[in-house]
Amino acid sequence: MSDTINRLAGIAPGSHLDQLRNRRAQAKTSAEESFTLLLSPADEGDFPVADRRRVAFFVALLHGDAEAVSFYEALLGEDPLAGGLRNEAERAVAPGPWGRYPVGPLSAEDIQGPALAIPDAAGFEPKLARALEHAHLLVLHPRDASPRALQALLDAGWSTTGVVTLSQLVAFLSFQIRAAIGLRALSRV
Repeated sequence: MSDTINRLAGIAPGSHLDQLRNRRAQAKTSAEESFTLLLSPADEGDFPVADRRRVAFFVALLHGDAEAVSFYEALLGEDPLAGGLRNEAERAVAPGPWGRYPVGPLSAEDIQGPALAIPDAAGFEPKLARALEHAHLLVLHPRDASPRALQALLDAGWSTTGVVTLSQLVAFLSFQIRAAIGLRALSRV
């Protein structure tokens, strides 16, 4: 079975890190199955594979990891929206995460950051534009997730199931990319 995390981390088959990851074979298998189910599903429902891959490329750009960007750009293929996705990510990326905690002891850690608002002139269908804005929210300011943010997706034509799948995709990609970054760091020690 293919292992996308190993690929993103540059882990060679049989290497020390590969052997360590094989000790958690079920976790390794589950991560790869999640990758397949989220990015190449047998039934894409109302979230087309092309849009899933556009979101994946955008999330990789937001993380700023060259390996993930290269991988997801290749998965995207010759997509006419690739340049626009890159432009919006460059416009939106900033150090994070930021946002506001509910009033309490963690409020001292509140950090303000810009929300992404994709203009109509960017050339994305409204449904995809709201998905990219939601991805930005989850990656860079998850503390600001709210019913209003979910309503923006519903108002753009997302189904409840589609919203859940979109959120799962962004969460999975964040896990996958961060795991690969961490494994790459371990390979240097």
